[in-house]
Amino acid sequence: MWKSREAILALAVLALLAVIASRFPAFILPGNLARVFTDTSPLIILALGQMVVILTKCIDLSVAANLALCGMIAAMLNGMGVPLPLILLIVLALGAALGAVNGLLVWKVNIPSIVVTLGTMTIYRGVIFLLTDGKWINAHQMTDGFKAFPRTSILGLPVMGWIAILTVIAVAVLVNRTPLGRAFYAVGGNPHAAVYTGISVGRTQFVAFVLSGALAGLAGYLWVARYAVAYVDIAGGFELDVVAACVIGGIAIAGGAGSVTGCLLGALFLGIVKNALPVIGISPFWQMAISGTAILIAIAFNARGQGPKGRIILKQAEHRA
Repeated sequence: MWKSREAILALAVLALLAVIASRFPAFILPGNLARVFTDTSPLIILALGQMVVILTKCIDLSVAANLALCGMIAAMLNGMGVPLPLILLIVLALGAALGAVNGLLVWKVNIPSIVVTLGTMTIYRGVIFLLTDGKWINAHQMTDGFKAFPRTSILGLPVMGWIAILTVIAVAVLVNRTPLGRAFYAVGGNPHAAVYTGISVGRTQFVAFVLSGALAGLAGYLWVARYAVAYVDIAGGFELDVVAACVIGGIAIAGGAGSVTGCLLGALFLGIVKNALPVIGISPFWQMAISGTAILIAIAFNARGQGPKGRIILKQAEHRA
């Protein structure tokens, strides 16, 4: 168990909850934990999309801007009287299209993903400003049904939380039970070997960006509807939390290694920290320090765990040669 990143991270989450409960016992009541999970749902959804991209040896820094643009489009469509089911389909398609732009630039133009997504991150924010002239869309401009859907409670958990759970299950099935999921790992683990097995590295990375974009589009609607506001800088800097959740969850930043369980636990760790600090009287600014420390520890742990495996693989290759 101690060799499992997921087990250690799960124990860290439990220990964190125990420390918080010693200061504020009401924090671990089922109703409050459901609220914490619901607040963390957008992070979970985005982190799962980011995980798939990182598995292919890329990174997507435009997810928060994608979320903001899709959320703004959702709010604008709602103001035009478009039905909610159609809005959901549109933001999913728009998010996927924005992700496809990233994927095509990485695949066809061969630009490093970090450069591509830094550029599109700025472009997507700029498009929001052009569409709205910097104006906000507030709660009174949104219909009750648009705002109520993510908050509707089913079995004690809001729909927003159930969507996160369904996303976790869907991505777990995708990466663990399908040829495409195996291709994600193969491309990130050894792209040269993946080519010899008939896997297109560029096409696989493109699909990963499309999936990440679609999940960002979904999270865009959920974010705007739950908080009942849309503006240019919505979720500003949130892409850093998304990457942090993946790294803390044991997703190898070099690609090819990681799990859905680890990604989920990494997001929950950050979500608990974010919700607990104000409750126990600690400045929220400490969240950045805590998150940064957790990232460094996770990277060091991952590097230590992966180092011996790399040497063993090289020795096996030399022996076979």
